[in-house]
Amino acid sequence: MTFRTTFIALTAAIAGTSAVAETELSFYLGAQTSPHSRVVGSNAGGDFDELIGWEGRSADAPPYYGVRATWWKNDTLGFGIELNHAKVYAPDDEAAAAGFDNVEFTDGLNILTVNTMRRWPDRWGNFTPYVGAGIGLAIPHVDVDDGTNETFEYQVTGPAVMGVAGAKYDITDQWAVFGEYKFTYSQNEAELEGGGTLESDIITNALNVGVSFNF
Repeated sequence: MTFRTTFIALTAAIAGTSAVAETELSFYLGAQTSPHSRVVGSNAGGDFDELIGWEGRSADAPPYYGVRATWWKNDTLGFGIELNHAKVYAPDDEAAAAGFDNVEFTDGLNILTVNTMRRWPDRWGNFTPYVGAGIGLAIPHVDVDDGTNETFEYQVTGPAVMGVAGAKYDITDQWAVFGEYKFTYSQNEAELEGGGTLESDIITNALNVGVSFNF
């Protein structure tokens, strides 16, 4: 399954819902980190099992970002889709300990989800707090080099979930700015060139700022 096919399928699922009163498009940047997780699997060199202290490097190209579309059925309840472009790098010494020259998901650790959102319009003046949760797929660009074989491609590596909480501030009837905390969890099993797999459950934590447009 390709990234494009997955996106179209999830979009079609949302489009199949009943008519809604408002559409909101949100675009954000942020600072993202990821706690340690184990990388396990096997390749031509044998089995590996190493604890990796992932680096986020949110500002490095391509930067961390996200795009979210929400179809609000009423003033408080909405459904939507979201692409979160996170990324994680294994430090060189830890990649080497696992038997690799390079291990990273930096183009990126893409999380595509179908979301349910809840908001409280103008609860604090022009501020509208909101929360949301979603389920979907991890579609990372797998960049793994063992010195002999290099895996360098997008793959659908497993299921993913996300949670978000934030608040937006209305500038006009259509434009707003927002800040939020975002959490993702993904189970990743990547196929490696030359045979074998690399598996890791990856968590990301991010503080995002962005702009939204309503129509």
